Amino acid sequence: MEVCVIQADYFDAGQATDIGYLMNEYALDPMGGGKALDVSVTKNLARKLSAVPDAFTILCYIDGKPAGLLNCFMGFSTFSCKPLVNLHDVFVISKYRGLGLSQTMLIQVEAIARERGCCKLTMEVLEGNKLAQQAYKKFGFDGYQLDPGMGKALFWQKSIN
Repeated sequence: MEVCVIQADYFDAGQATDIGYLMNEYALDPMGGGKALDVSVTKNLARKLSAVPDAFTILCYIDGKPAGLLNCFMGFSTFSCKPLVNLHDVFVISKYRGLGLSQTMLIQVEAIARERGCCKLTMEVLEGNKLAQQAYKKFGFDGYQLDPGMGKALFWQKSIN
């Protein structure tokens, strides 16, 4: 089994197709909502990501087949006055889970973050996704808090479309 982890080239047609395919597989997974993405999303995602300043994607292949991805976006920590990387989508196709691919992709992201002078990596994870939480904790992630008396930070959203 050959594992290959790369930073995606959004302008490479094959990699762009793989990003759309993997994101659709993620969307179909219960942890991604269990519903397919619109075809326009899978077709145009890499091109749209290429227009987002400081977005980058890590792709993982097993024997040349797309197995996982990690979409990242640069942010900024006002408390540290340094950039950060937010891991937005972390996904491994079910048949490839348990092989340590998320750890391999996370190592690549951390290397990029260090090269860019980042102070931290951030992410959100579903409360019920215990397997992913274990993988992230193994890599050194944990809940965020400034003051233990105030508790851990919560990730909230408000849809505007």
